[in-house]
Amino acid sequence: MSALREAATAAVKTATRSARLKKQAMEVTEAAAARIKELLSTKDKPYLKIGVRTRGCNGMTYTMNYAGDDEKGKFDEVVEANGVKVIIAGPALMHVIGTKMDYVHDRLRSEFVFENPNAKGECGCGE
Repeated sequence: MSALREAATAAVKTATRSARLKKQAMEVTEAAAARIKELLSTKDKPYLKIGVRTRGCNGMTYTMNYAGDDEKGKFDEVVEANGVKVIIAGPALMHVIGTKMDYVHDRLRSEFVFENPNAKGECGCGE
């Protein structure tokens, strides 16, 4: 009877582990997803790739490029949200975790906005 109980316990643990949802590294809003779909429809690439590079007063800026299946690196993370797939470059992953990507369109601007709770500061230099 103990062997049967052990097997049942193992089955429940396995089912519990597989049922847990993996939290996405980055949140993509519906507005951002709609704009990404629009941009990707004009290119022959299935992904938008997000990265960071050193630039500006604060030290880091986000980069966005179109990417194909062959451009996905070993340590890159794929985020699927609202019908789009976004690749986060491996070196940028630690800088992007927890970030919310939104798209803002009004009379003055039309741009992607990154709300990063881990950012220590921002500047207004435009870089």
